[in-house]
Parts: sequence; structure tokens; C-alpha cells
Amino acid sequence: MLNIIYQLIRTARPRQWLKNFAVFAPITFAGLLLEPKNFELAVRAFLVFCALSSATYFMNDIVDADKDKLHPIKRNRPIPSGKLSEKLAVMTSILLATVGLIYAYKQVGSYFTAICMLYLVMQVCYSFYFRHVIILDSLIVAAGFIIRVFAGGVASYSSVSSWLLLTTIGLSLLLAFGKRRSEKTILVQHQTSQSQPETRATLRHYPDSLLDSMISTSASFCLITYALFTFQTSPHEVTSDFVKYLPSILGNPKWLMVTIPVVIYGVARYLYVMYEKGDAESPERVLLSDKPLLVTVLLWTITILFILYGLPRFTTLF
Repeated sequence: MLNIIYQLIRTARPRQWLKNFAVFAPITFAGLLLEPKNFELAVRAFLVFCALSSATYFMNDIVDADKDKLHPIKRNRPIPSGKLSEKLAVMTSILLATVGLIYAYKQVGSYFTAICMLYLVMQVCYSFYFRHVIILDSLIVAAGFIIRVFAGGVASYSSVSSWLLLTTIGLSLLLAFGKRRSEKTILVQHQTSQSQPETRATLRHYPDSLLDSMISTSASFCLITYALFTFQTSPHEVTSDFVKYLPSILGNPKWLMVTIPVVIYGVARYLYVMYEKGDAESPERVLLSDKPLLVTVLLWTITILFILYGLPRFTTLF
């Protein structure tokens, strides 16, 4: 029994729930993170997406079970390895999706539930069709991140900046195409003198030059839109007495722009891990295993929270 529970948890992939923290982006940048009601709704949205995303992981592993048996890494997953029955996986997937949607409707709202249903439909279409269409498969993966951000805004009644959405698009495309690039690298590393087993047909149609071009474009787009997002964000006005001791430009600064170098380093570090180590197939695993990247994300998060929530209170002390 304990082994079955363990295999269910493995298939649910709790580590990938890190992606669902994207629902907190709108409420954070809207300045509503400390508002109890808004924060509670954002937490509920996070829990819903944890359930729905895990439901889709069960479904994906069921659909891909035969091909995953040929994959050098995915063959160790519970369903392809036979440690978890497909019947139990199907029941768990349906249960998670049903409970998630009911909870979303009763505890968050109807508009949020509609977005969640769109997310599920998109994931089902991806599992059975879109994942076999080159380019479109990566775009659907990227769309999952965008839906999370938008859903977070709807759930917590927070406005979503157009520049924040554009930044999310750039970052999600970078992660999606980076994932495909690393998948090709892993298959090449495990290739033997025998013919390479067919694990994902679309990878054969992705030229390295195309992936490199899309990765470069997505990274540039992400950095540019993030810089514009920080520039367009309303500045924090320094109204305390100590402003007279500062240069005039610091009297009405756009403090979020100080995070641009941190983001540039983070993107560059991710590209390094992807090309040098060939280990970007799972973005959440990269984040948790690469210490420089993890420190960068933590530093960015702390800086953002201080600028948006700590700095206004700090300046009033003077």
C-alpha cells in the first residue's frame, strides 16, 4: 500500500508544482500580496492548478507509456516501468481533475473555473494531438505558463500588466524550446551503435539551428519585455524628509529596474546549463539542482518583495 502511494506521488510530480507559483505573479506586482482575501484566493488557485497539472501528468504518462519504455530516463517512471497500473492511474487522473474543478468553482469563482477547463482541454489536446506537431507542441507548453499567470490574476482580482504577460510569453517560450533542445541532447548522449528508438517523433524534425534560433529569440524577447515592464511600472515616490539628501533622480525612482541585471544573469545561467550541461529538460529540476540559478531566483524574489512591500514602509521611518 505504501509503495502504491509512493508511486502515485511520483507520478503526480510535486516538484513540477513550482510552475504553479506563477499564479502569484499578478497579485504580487499589483501590491495585493498582503491583503488576506486576495492572498487566500491566490493560494486556492495554486492548489487547484496543483491538482489539475498532476491530473495531466497522469494522463500524459498513460498515453506515452509505450514510448517512454524506450526513453533512457522516462522508462523509470512508475507507469512505463510497471510499478503503477494504468487503471489506477486513469482513476487518479479523473479524480484529481474532478476535485480540482469542483473546488475551483466553489472556492474561487466561475470565471477562474472556465480558465481551468480551458487549461484541461488544452492539455488533453496536447497529449493526443498537438505534441505530434512541430513548433505547435512547444507553443502549447508555453501557453500553460501564460494561462497560470492570467488565471492567478482572475482568481485574486488582480490586474495583469500587458508587459508582465509579454515577459511571461518570452520566458515560457524559452523554457519550452530549451526543453526540446535538452531532450535532443539527452537522446544523443544515450545513443548507441544501434538505431535510436523512437521516443518523440517531433524531435527528429527539430533542426538544432531552428531550436537555437528560437531559444535566442525567446531569451532576447524575455529580457527586453522585462526591462520595459520594470520601466513602465509606477515608481515608488519617496516622500520622507531624507529625500532632500538624495540626488533628484532618486526622488521618484523606478526601483524595479535594479532587478534587470539579476534577470539577465538568470537567463544567461539557464542557457549555460542548457548548452554546457545539457540538463534543461526539466526546468524545475534545473532550478533546484543548479545552486547559482537557485540563488539568483531567490535574490530576485527577495528584491522584488522588498521593493514592492518593504521599501514603502522603510522610507516612512525617516
